[in-house]
Amino acid sequence: MKTFLFRSMIGIFFGAFISIVITFLAIYFGGYETLDSGVFMKNSAGAIFCGWLFTVSPLYFENHNLTLPQQTGLHFFTTIIPYFILATSIGWIPFNVKSVLFGIGLFIIIYAIIWTCFYLYFKNLLKKLNDELKHI
Repeated sequence: MKTFLFRSMIGIFFGAFISIVITFLAIYFGGYETLDSGVFMKNSAGAIFCGWLFTVSPLYFENHNLTLPQQTGLHFFTTIIPYFILATSIGWIPFNVKSVLFGIGLFIIIYAIIWTCFYLYFKNLLKKLNDELKHI
């Protein structure tokens, strides 16, 4: 529970930070002199929720009672379903078949790249630790 709460706080703060950075970039590069407060609040709340979701959901990978395919499947569906509900309701992804399918495809590609990078990183770390243990 302590880990969940710590990660929740980190995710909320990270999501808020990303929201502010995107707002600054939109003002600076987009040429906006004023912002619609409703849109700002909606997008900020969405970024905060995504920050929380993407920092808490990897806790599946710390549950050693589940196999790696189970952990990956639970994590994938726990992230993709709430994200797409949020993204389509806020307007980040237009609610039409072409946009949603493109968004899902892009999400799957990015998810596979990130998952593979983490897998290879931890596999390499495990190899190094095992090599060090052999030399003791």
